[in-house]
Amino acid sequence: MNPMAAAPQAGFGDALSPDNHGPLAGVKVLDLTTVIMGPYATQILGDYGADVIKVESPEGDVMRFPGPGRSAQMGHVFLNVNRNKRSIVLDLKTEAGRQACIDLARQADVLVYNIRPQAMKRLQLAYEDLHAVNPRIIYVGCFGFGQDGPYAARAAYDDLIQAMSGAADLVGRHQEGPPRLVPLNFCDRVSGLHVVQAVLAALFARERHGKGQSVDVPMFETMTAFALGEHLGGESFIPAEGAMGYSRILSTHRRPHATRDGFLVVLPYNNKQWEGFLQAAGRDDLKHDPRFATQQARAANVSAMYELIGQEVAKHSNEAWVERLKAVDVPWTLVNRLEDLQHDPHLQAVGLFQEADHPSEGRVRMTRVPSQWSETPPSIRRLAPQLGEHSAEILREAGYSDDQIQAVLRSGG
Repeated sequence: MNPMAAAPQAGFGDALSPDNHGPLAGVKVLDLTTVIMGPYATQILGDYGADVIKVESPEGDVMRFPGPGRSAQMGHVFLNVNRNKRSIVLDLKTEAGRQACIDLARQADVLVYNIRPQAMKRLQLAYEDLHAVNPRIIYVGCFGFGQDGPYAARAAYDDLIQAMSGAADLVGRHQEGPPRLVPLNFCDRVSGLHVVQAVLAALFARERHGKGQSVDVPMFETMTAFALGEHLGGESFIPAEGAMGYSRILSTHRRPHATRDGFLVVLPYNNKQWEGFLQAAGRDDLKHDPRFATQQARAANVSAMYELIGQEVAKHSNEAWVERLKAVDVPWTLVNRLEDLQHDPHLQAVGLFQEADHPSEGRVRMTRVPSQWSETPPSIRRLAPQLGEHSAEILREAGYSDDQIQAVLRSGG
């Protein structure tokens, strides 16, 4: 029996599941984040079973507004990074809102924030303040820069960090042009994954040692380390053994290659695959070419190798190349447009795309949790909330009376 079939997987069939068997079931997360980095991280924690309480200002998360959308405060980006959360409106600049946040933090396992640390200190919501009322709390900061450096107080967004971390420079170098931004919220999402890692590790440490702690996840340092894992290059050595950059990835010929009727990516990585590609291309005459005869030689001449692949790929159609490359077991793929993904036969077979009825937005589409678990599967239990949809419910759970709830709501949250 396939062990991955031992428990129902998140998102197969209709997206919503009434059950929560996730690995973080019972963990309460207080989410004081907006935009992408923090909400993406806390959505994953929610998918894993955590009870995520999204604390919003009376104006709401700014990502509620970019469209397309069916209503003014429920844009598509917001929908796709805020499922498995409940929303409460609290104006942290009022005493009632700040005190309610503290009361929620008393019962929380984790607090994640992307308000700048200087502002959290002014609000008296710094780690020291919340540790005093909940010594087991894990307090995770998602912001631009480590607090020991000269950029500590600067604002940070994905575009800025792409520019600062070398990502924009890498795209420009690859295209032999000026710096360009990756058309994804690349830094937000990579940094968000590091936030998830930090939360999970801190929860594990607390189980072992009984102590909460403060963890900072600065975007600039995170993305610089991410980029230089490959591109530190010769500067990995002291003294340097060459220039920075990984030559294979920076080759301007490393790209999808045009066939007669489309585009193809082919990657003959080892000696057997290289020989298979030459056979498929009808270029056995290059089998003993000293530039490509060994893995080391191809690495040294990687740009010439990619250029040669491009020249050969251009000679045949997509269909012809697929047939030839399958026959010699060389890694290949055709290029999907965004519009192709919903119709990809593999993604359809595994049920990646799911649908559900949103209480206010109608029928919506999303991707399920991509991982599969044999015992504690993540799940999608609720869709993105309306602004303040659960304010009264959350305050009541925190022990507030009806009169106290109304007082908080009258204060603007």
